[in-house]
Formats: sequence, structure tokens, C-alpha cells
Amino acid sequence: MFVIGVIAASLAAVAYGMSTVLRALGARRTAQEAREQGRTDQLTSTGGPSVNSTVSTFFDPSFVLGTLMVVVGFAGGAIAARFLPLFLSQTIVSANLVVTALLGTVLLGIVLHARDWIAIGMVVVSLCLLGAASSHSTGGGEERSFHWGMFGATVVLCALALWAVYKLGTRGAIVGGAAAGLLFGVIAIAVRVLDGVHPLNVWTLLLDPAAWTIAVAGAVGFYVQTVALQLGAVNGVTAVLVVGETAGPSLVGVVFLGDTAKSGYAWLAVLGFIGAFVGAVLVAWYGSVDADHFAEEPPLKGGWRRGREAAAEDDASHIAELFSDSTFQSTAPPETDAGTTPPADREQSPTDPRKVDSRRRS
Repeated sequence: MFVIGVIAASLAAVAYGMSTVLRALGARRTAQEAREQGRTDQLTSTGGPSVNSTVSTFFDPSFVLGTLMVVVGFAGGAIAARFLPLFLSQTIVSANLVVTALLGTVLLGIVLHARDWIAIGMVVVSLCLLGAASSHSTGGGEERSFHWGMFGATVVLCALALWAVYKLGTRGAIVGGAAAGLLFGVIAIAVRVLDGVHPLNVWTLLLDPAAWTIAVAGAVGFYVQTVALQLGAVNGVTAVLVVGETAGPSLVGVVFLGDTAKSGYAWLAVLGFIGAFVGAVLVAWYGSVDADHFAEEPPLKGGWRRGREAAAEDDASHIAELFSDSTFQSTAPPETDAGTTPPADREQSPTDPRKVDSRRRS
């Protein structure tokens, strides 16, 4: 069962990574079409995407294919959550960040610098450490009070997530990605504790608040992630998403569900978890620059600098504008008739005819 869980989690990582890039591609195409058509109903007063623009994105062919990949990823993640400790299953699923980054270079034209490869490599190595340290036992979460508490917390989180992505406008990409990650993490917890699965009892399953949690968190998380992809860069959004969907369930699994590491390997699990978290944060930090949905912005800076290449040039242009000719028009000498020279200039000009004539007389 452990091997099946690892394979299922890996499948979910690939599917989720493909889904994110395909849906980001759909959001980009929809934005480009709206601009070409001159539609003005695509933004809210805060600069974020309107509900109409988000719904329009749902009908793009690339977005539809990405949605199908979400279903595949959900199936793999559900199997992994039943057979593996949550801190292992969710960390493997978070490897979709690597798939997103690599596929984004092909479909979205994203350029990865050395710093990005280092951060992605940190995530991959950390996942291997977690896998080596994790225990193969799962269980816990049978109390009905835990199911109800999880459902109530999910409703509150959904309300906050929807409020944030529209209230914050263009600044809501990272918040939306993190909120979507937490909601996807809640799904993994709910699948882990869901009643009526083995043996299968449909009536018990439908009456379990954990099943309602899966439905609500899945729908809102999908919508919030779509809005975040409309607002921000795909790698930055995905990085904070995987942190949310990994950190939340991992902590809940350890505190409430009895997830543990192998005896004597707790330090390795902690090291792997911290490494995966830091690596994802680095990708989010360098990928949180404003999204370029129209492929018009200059490339991002290399090295460990953050921002776009033209940032310094823009500052220089701004300074040049402050000291442009128009700034000094008030101090320039008054204009005279065409063909004449101001009196002061005539007195000092070395080619003044009177001075030339006086030199000749002398």
C-alpha cells in the first residue's frame, strides 16, 4: 500500500503541474482576446479580474484540459492521502511546482535562472529526505467532532479567501495562491478521515461532514486559484500554493491524526520539511513579480536580484524626464525674431561684426 500511495502522489504531482500551466495559458489567452475586442468589463475597481472575466476563462480549451487534469490529480492525491502519512503524501504532491516550472518554460515562455533551479532542486532533495524519514502507518480522525470542526473551519477559510482576492485586487495573487493551497490541503485531510469508504457505504459517506468539506473546499479552492493565476505569475502562485497544501495538512496530521516519522529519523523529517518550505518560498519570492499575460514585459533579472531588467532603466528615464528641457524653459533666454541674436550674445560673440571691425582698426 505504501508503494501504491507514493505512485499515486507522484501521478497527482504531474497532473496538478500540467493543470496549473494549462489553466494559466487559458487565463492568458482570455485576457489577450478581451483586450483585442476592447472589452472593459474584465477588471474590478481594485484592478483585479471581474467575475465575468474569470468565468470566461473557464471556457478556454486549454483551461478545460487543465481542469480535466485536476480531476486526475485529485484521484491520485486521494489515494495517497488514504495510504500515506499526510506530511509525506502532500509533500510529494507539492512536487507539482517542479512540473509547473519546467512546463511553463515551454508553454508560457518563462525563463528560469540559476536561482530558480537552486530553489527547485532544494524542494526535490527535501522531498527525498521526507520520504526516507516517514513512517508507513496511517490512522486517526474518527471522532465526529473533528469532522464538524474541519467543515466549520473550511467555510470560514473560503469566505476569507474570496474576500481577499477581490478586496486586494492586483496584490491578491500570492494571498489567493496560499488560500487555495490551504483549501486543497483541507481536501487531503477530509479524504484521509472520510467515513463510508472501506467498506463502501454511500449513505454514510454522503452524511459525513468531511464529504461536504471536500465539495466546498474543492470548488472554492479551484476558483480562487484561477483568480490568482489571472493576477500573478504562475510560478509564484504555485509556490505559495504548495506551501499551503503541504504545511497545513502536515501539521494537522502530526497533531491530530498520529502521523510520525521513523524512530530516530524525526530530525531528518524536520530537515526535509523545512527545506521544502524554504525552497518553495524562494520560488514564490522571485516569481511574485507582476505577471506578463501579454508577453510585453522585459525579462526578469538574473542572479539573486528581484524584479525585471528594465527597472533600472525606468528609474533613469524617470530622472531624465525630471531634468528634461521642458523643466528649464522658465530659465531659458527669451526668444527673439528669427535671424537675430539677443543683445547679450551680440556683446559677447566673437563673431560680432563691430568687434571684428574694431580689431581691424586697431
